[in-house]
Amino acid sequence: MFWPSCSLLAFLMLCASSKATPIIINESAASVHYVSLGSNKGILDVLHFGNTREERKHGFQGAKSRRIKGGLQQTARILMPRSDAAPEDKWQGASMTFVIKTDPVRQNYITTRFWGDDVTQNRLYFVSGNKQIGTRHLGEIDMLDIGTDYPLCNDRFYYTTLPLPLSLTKGKSELKLEIRSQGPIWGYGHNWKQYQKDMTRPSRGIYAVYTHTNTRFVPPGTELEGTAPIPRMRSGPGVEVLEVIKEKLNREIDADLAADRPLSQVKMQLLAKAYSVQWSHAYQNPEVIRKVTEGLDELYRRYSLYPQLAHADPATYNAEWFGLGICGQIIYLLKDPLSDSLMKAVQGISGKPVMRKEGYVAFLEECRDWHRRNRRMYSNQSMINDLYGIYYANKGLEAIAPDAALPESRALTYLHQSLGMTPWTGSENREGHPSYSAGKDYWELTPKGLTKELGFVGNYGEVLDWASEIYDATKSKSHPEGDTAIRTQIIKIAKARSWFRYPMSDDAGYRSMRQETVVGWRDTHYPGDVTYAQRPSWDGTPLQIAALTMDPELLGYTTQMLDDNQFFYSLLESLKDNGFRSTAGLLPVPDQYVTIMANRNKKYRLPMSEQSQDFVFSDEQDGVIAVKNGPDRLYVSLYWRARNAINNLARVHLICPHYDQIATVYINEKFDSSGLFFKVPSYTNLGFGNGGLKYPDGLHAARSGEQQPIAKIPAEIPYRQGQEHHLAGRADLYEMQYGQYYIALNASKNKTFEILVPDGFRKAKVLSHTYSAMEAKLMLKPNSTIVLYQP
Repeated sequence: MFWPSCSLLAFLMLCASSKATPIIINESAASVHYVSLGSNKGILDVLHFGNTREERKHGFQGAKSRRIKGGLQQTARILMPRSDAAPEDKWQGASMTFVIKTDPVRQNYITTRFWGDDVTQNRLYFVSGNKQIGTRHLGEIDMLDIGTDYPLCNDRFYYTTLPLPLSLTKGKSELKLEIRSQGPIWGYGHNWKQYQKDMTRPSRGIYAVYTHTNTRFVPPGTELEGTAPIPRMRSGPGVEVLEVIKEKLNREIDADLAADRPLSQVKMQLLAKAYSVQWSHAYQNPEVIRKVTEGLDELYRRYSLYPQLAHADPATYNAEWFGLGICGQIIYLLKDPLSDSLMKAVQGISGKPVMRKEGYVAFLEECRDWHRRNRRMYSNQSMINDLYGIYYANKGLEAIAPDAALPESRALTYLHQSLGMTPWTGSENREGHPSYSAGKDYWELTPKGLTKELGFVGNYGEVLDWASEIYDATKSKSHPEGDTAIRTQIIKIAKARSWFRYPMSDDAGYRSMRQETVVGWRDTHYPGDVTYAQRPSWDGTPLQIAALTMDPELLGYTTQMLDDNQFFYSLLESLKDNGFRSTAGLLPVPDQYVTIMANRNKKYRLPMSEQSQDFVFSDEQDGVIAVKNGPDRLYVSLYWRARNAINNLARVHLICPHYDQIATVYINEKFDSSGLFFKVPSYTNLGFGNGGLKYPDGLHAARSGEQQPIAKIPAEIPYRQGQEHHLAGRADLYEMQYGQYYIALNASKNKTFEILVPDGFRKAKVLSHTYSAMEAKLMLKPNSTIVLYQP
């Protein structure tokens, strides 16, 4: 067990700042404040863009940038699209260069000031010589700016902090940097045209850059800041939206029933679900059974020619996760009205008649067994694969050929594993023996209910739609309460997600709660969606889990959404998407609304709400914390994108009344070493795989060649040096100081660590409840966290 011995960590634990009283500089505009949070020790240099004197002093060059007056009438620079560029070069916009002071020995950080109301999908990044700082997509350190979908913080500035690689600053008292701009990317693109888009609009305003050596940048007292606005309340829309939803769904149902061709799985799925919904045109409609039978017959004919169809149906999104499992759900839902037709013949591969039952059984068995042999590890994919590819395929068999079905108790084991109720056993061989490819003690979720991958997962961790579907799948007429253990688990998941919603105006300035995504390792969209109990999604609704479980706290969160009048607005946003998947996902909304309205609960509100008490939530297995401390909201991911090795990096999102901060900083980590190292590759695009598409700019990654230690991985777990692995970069102890906050998190299962509290925190306020009194030395027990705050 050791702390990594490297110079880049030597600077840590240096900064403790104190909050000063804000000064109102204009009584007629009291929302504008000069803000100081204490000492600015550690700031080396500052350059305010658009300030001619400062630009001249820093050797600024940027002929194709444009000076503007932006937020609070402060000067800034924007980088323009290159109208004179060749078509193949229009992805890249203008750039600007400057020289800024650095510390020749210590770890340097560079912080950039942006205006929180600006919205752009364009991107910005630092370059030094031919070295790119940060990775374009899901690297350990992001680009300077990856774009925002909505205002990141209304009426105030935000600051983005990145570490400067030691290889660029060692022995230097100044550094020449370039800020380049480029158009948006689509992370799922397979070729250049899909992936990299042209830059057609200016970049967001770049107001200032600062170099410093403290992990937390403290804005100087001379900086003009704003303040979070008092959000307005929405007055509409209202319940009339439900009628619009019904009309849209019935138009879709009518069109599907009238179609002159066999329907796809997902089209039949909508009809099968709507068959029992009283307001729908599919309710008890014999045409539903005719169209479903026609569609199932066509899928069997295609399967008989191409058996791999049971593994992945090209007509289904994320085909390999579903296979033909949706057909199993359809057959299960409609087993009674379908029963009369099962013994009739359908044309098989050789043209000879085959009993429908025999054909359906064939493709359901192949679907179920292939997905048992090809399970997925990432949590949302695991849930879908096990629910549809295995469980629903088996439910279809249970409905028409019980002898071919796995016992319900056996089928449930896959769902329990995907929900983190029992260890995940991996894919199976043809004899049904598990591979334990992640070891015999890998759980899909943490004990506290968060999805567990390479740390906290923001948007992709919002698995409540699939978790709810899993629970709903276990219900039946004879067993209406379903699997009660699954119900308990999905309530735990929903409550674990509740700590990661914070108050913020929506894009139109109305009161809302947003999901936290800045510290989510798989997230690239900031800020997160307006979310209360459950995130709106293609396949789930904001009311789904509350209406399904009737848990009082979750009912309280949905009531809060209704009181803020964000529910109907979210439905209007969903209605703008005319894709079939989004339309079908709205089917349960009217009935769920009736259930929620009959069970409104005003006792419970989301933990980060203004009226809620201060708290610290920590999930040691995910290495993530959430803190409400007076007006501050603090999110920290200590286990940050460590795909291949220990990287000593943490991600921070601090939300203050007068500004927001996003930072990637170095921290201390303690771990058992394997003795192996991972050499950081020169990836400038993707932070994984082989680095993705290669950019034509000839840049190299500034951090390439760094040697990162690999944590010890149990001998029984298959592992190859350098591969991505959830244990390769996971530490036992994480210790971080970020300005006024000090955090120590023990992620180990059985180790106790002695913590030496930094001098500046000997009289700190203990925010976490692990300890009731401050001591110079603390014994931090396994799976526990301490958070200190120095006012």
